[in-house]
Amino acid sequence: MLKAIAAVVSIAATFNATLNASLACTAIELVAADGSVVAGRTMEWAFDMQWSLVSLPKGSSLVMTATKALNLPPVTVTSKHAVVGIKPAIIPGDTLLEGQNSAGLGMSGNFLPDFTQYQTVTPQDKAYVSILGFGAWALGQFATVAELRAALPGIKVWADNTLQSGPTPPTVHFMFTDRSGAGIVVEFVNGQQRIYDSVAKVLTNAPTYDWHVVNLRNYLNLSTVGMSSVRVGETNVTALGQGGGLVGVPGDYTPPSRFVRAAFLVHYSTKPKTADEAIQLAGHIMNNVDIPIGIAQSTDGKNAVSDYTQWIAIKDLTNNRLLIADYAHRTSYLTIDLNQIFTQDKPASALITGLPYPKVVDGAKVLLK
Repeated sequence: MLKAIAAVVSIAATFNATLNASLACTAIELVAADGSVVAGRTMEWAFDMQWSLVSLPKGSSLVMTATKALNLPPVTVTSKHAVVGIKPAIIPGDTLLEGQNSAGLGMSGNFLPDFTQYQTVTPQDKAYVSILGFGAWALGQFATVAELRAALPGIKVWADNTLQSGPTPPTVHFMFTDRSGAGIVVEFVNGQQRIYDSVAKVLTNAPTYDWHVVNLRNYLNLSTVGMSSVRVGETNVTALGQGGGLVGVPGDYTPPSRFVRAAFLVHYSTKPKTADEAIQLAGHIMNNVDIPIGIAQSTDGKNAVSDYTQWIAIKDLTNNRLLIADYAHRTSYLTIDLNQIFTQDKPASALITGLPYPKVVDGAKVLLK
């Protein structure tokens, strides 16, 4: 399987270490036959982060600072592109962990605990941004993956204990995708910036991206075609049903298992023809990594918390559409035409749990006489 890839809010402090291990997000990229690009992601968490959908108009100001101890001057940049994103409202500022801009650049930020160490800003540096402002900076300034990739070596991304990041340290890596289908993964490991081509078209959590790609080699046996029968002595033993080629695909919710499962589905599902078909496929793939409440728990020995899929976002980067569903409306995606939002000149926000999701339709009416 995947041979081409293989080759290439006050929370008790006792929960912090547990939370680091339990955060579970999955992001994917899809390119349809007509060239349409769609990216989807799940967001798993154990606590209410007051997730909010926000719009940042073109021309918005972002103040980028260095660590306080350096006394470096703040740098203010003006966004070149309108942005719609998702942030945890319990964290101050425009801390985007998901989003897309009016030029068709999309971003998903997933947690990378235990492996993330950010860069060190020095008195000589002129360009710097905290990890909390990194997503808004990237989406506001750049139209394509190529533009962003060229700019990344010129900026330092930092984090320290002075940042108000909520119940979990902000250890994050990112997948960026543009409407050409180009994609990169950006990580910060051992104080160094790492940029990878998004060869797997999937991002989960720890370990680092290069480890996940190598781990795919353990699953080269997986296939969409199962053996229909086999001869055992004088007996012809037939398969119990379809799907036998996937015996061995990991079904748990750990990041390595979700990475393998999502990568197989991304690369071997029938290629969608259009953006609408790609959106449908993204939804089906997200179903395979969706976590119900109570299934993925962690404990400090006395208390247990449950990681669960708090929301899912599907970005149509070609047509500037966003589909979103929270846990209570998992089968009723709300579709937003972002072209209308991108023309606004004032910022706006709304809690994801308070969005006007489609109401359930009474299907019985189609058969009533």
